[in-house]
Amino acid sequence: MGFSKDQLLSQLQELEIDYSKYEHPPVLTVEEQAKYVSSSEGALSKNLFFKDKKHRYYIISAMVDTKVDMKVLSQRLGLGKGGIRMAPEEALAELLQVSLGCVTPFAVVNESARDVSLLLDQKFKNQTRCIFHPLSNNVSISLSTSGLDKFLQSVGRDPVYVDLEANPVVGKDQPPDLAVYVPFNSVVIPELPNNTPSAQASPPKNVSAEKTKPVASPKPSKSPGNVKSVVQNSGLSVFKNPEKFVEEILDKTSELLFSEVKGENVEALAETLRKRLTSEFTHLAVMYKNTAYSEGFYAGTQCQPKRP
Repeated sequence: MGFSKDQLLSQLQELEIDYSKYEHPPVLTVEEQAKYVSSSEGALSKNLFFKDKKHRYYIISAMVDTKVDMKVLSQRLGLGKGGIRMAPEEALAELLQVSLGCVTPFAVVNESARDVSLLLDQKFKNQTRCIFHPLSNNVSISLSTSGLDKFLQSVGRDPVYVDLEANPVVGKDQPPDLAVYVPFNSVVIPELPNNTPSAQASPPKNVSAEKTKPVASPKPSKSPGNVKSVVQNSGLSVFKNPEKFVEEILDKTSELLFSEVKGENVEALAETLRKRLTSEFTHLAVMYKNTAYSEGFYAGTQCQPKRP
């Protein structure tokens, strides 16, 4: 079991960290939170949970008006332009042990989050007090950055404040400035399947079986040379696997969303959109893939050379 809200607040009291508490209905966005917590009480924050392609996780805690460009951040971490995306909801429960809408720097109190990197907006340093959820989105607390630093140090974390809007050149002579904060360990979290019913969008194994079955049947006749060449040289595996193809689409959509949207808790919005669109896109991709294969196979059979 992870830390509860009450356990966290008790720990802050034991550390003699001054904070103010504001109870309110559960909120999923900063706009909703702002209805119950005045900006005069402190600076509101948006907290994002990312993962990279090697299953390493990151909490990015930023001021509401800070523009977090996923492509730039990914490059600064040394992961390339498309190296990070929103972490799945399953990782919230497994690693941070919080529910959707409750991502917070305080989540690193849990042992399960020991390999999660935490990057804080350096703009927090200019604020008298900052506002975060204490592991639950029906409460907000405001505290100074010195109080936050004291808490982080108490759980073995060195606070890391960075300019999240910086866009330094990364190249041969200019290594990525945030690469030092990439976690050493990977954490593989089993994600819940988002497939449509098996008749429409089966898992990759079934899709692969469907693909090879018709190829094995026409043994007597050889496929035309040009068709064979196309099949063997299609090296972009992302287009062979509907699920990877859909993930590529969603990753690019997430990048665009984060580069354009300001002032929202886009973590909840992006995850909701991803879950709603995954099954629909996968279904369409499977239909497109199967149709393209069928048409290609049919064309190949019609182009067989006539036997004397």
